[in-house]
Amino acid sequence: MQAIPESELILNPDGSVYHLNLLPEHISDTIITVGDPERVAKVSRYFDSIEIEVAKREFITHTGYYKGKRLTVISTGMGTDNIDILMNELDALVNIDLLTRIPVAEEDRISLKIIRVGTSGALQSSVPLGGLLASNYAIGLDSLMQFYPLVQTDFENSISEGLKAQLGLPFAPYCVQGSESLRQKIAFDMIPGNTLTCPGFYAPQGRVLRVPLKNEQLIQAYHSFQFEDFKITNFEMETAGYYSLGRLLGHEMLSLNAIVADRVNHRFAENADETINDLILKVLDRV
Repeated sequence: MQAIPESELILNPDGSVYHLNLLPEHISDTIITVGDPERVAKVSRYFDSIEIEVAKREFITHTGYYKGKRLTVISTGMGTDNIDILMNELDALVNIDLLTRIPVAEEDRISLKIIRVGTSGALQSSVPLGGLLASNYAIGLDSLMQFYPLVQTDFENSISEGLKAQLGLPFAPYCVQGSESLRQKIAFDMIPGNTLTCPGFYAPQGRVLRVPLKNEQLIQAYHSFQFEDFKITNFEMETAGYYSLGRLLGHEMLSLNAIVADRVNHRFAENADETINDLILKVLDRV
C-alpha cells in the first residue's frame, strides 16, 4: 500500500494531524463531540481527571477519566464541512500510521464510538421542548455526499427521493441510519427521531430576518413530509455528516439532541442549559 502524500494528509511539525492538532495517544476510542467549544469544559468538569487539553481553532479537545473510563470530548464548530475535517482526522489518528503515512491493514482497523451531544429544534408536536431525542436516521440537505461514494439502502434512497420531490430540490438529499447498538445502549429511554441536517442556520431552517425565504412554506414542508411511517422530527446542522462519514469510515456514530426550540409553534426552551446538562450526564453514565 502506498504512502499518502504530504499534500493530502497534512501534519503539524510535531506530527499531529493538521486541524485537530492531536496525536494518536491524545484520544480515547470513545469520543463525545459537541458543537460549541465552551461546552467541552461543561462535559469534562465531570471527569475525575483530565490528562490532555488541546486547542486549535474551533477544535477543543479534553481527554480524561470518568468513573474509571477513558473518554475524549471534542468541539467541532457548526456545519458538515467541519464534520468532514473532524471525522477524517480522527480516523487518520487510529487507522493511518502517521510516521509512514500508510493506512493500517483492514484487519487492524479501529472502529471509534462517537456520540454527538447537541441541540436541535423540533418539527413535530410529539417532540416536546426539553426532551432528549436520539437520531435514528439523518437526512442531509448539504452537498458533502456529492463528493463521496456513499451507498444507501433502498429505504434510505426512497427518503432521499421523496424529500427531493417534496421540497422541489434540483438534487437528492442523502439519508443514513446511525448506530443501532449505540442507540440501544445510550438512548434506550430517549425519543426516537429522524433528523434533518441543514446547510445553514437561517433560511435553510426557515428563519427570516431581512431576506425572505425562497420557499415561504419551508417549515411546513419539513413538518408534513412522510414516507410510510417515517417523519422528520427535528433539524440541526451536523448529524447527516456524522452518519454518512461514520458509514464510509467504519465508525459507530450516534447523535443525541437536547430539544431547545419548537419551530412549528415558535417557542424556545427557558431551561435549555438544564436540558443540555441532563443529556451530558446521561451520556457520561452510559458510554
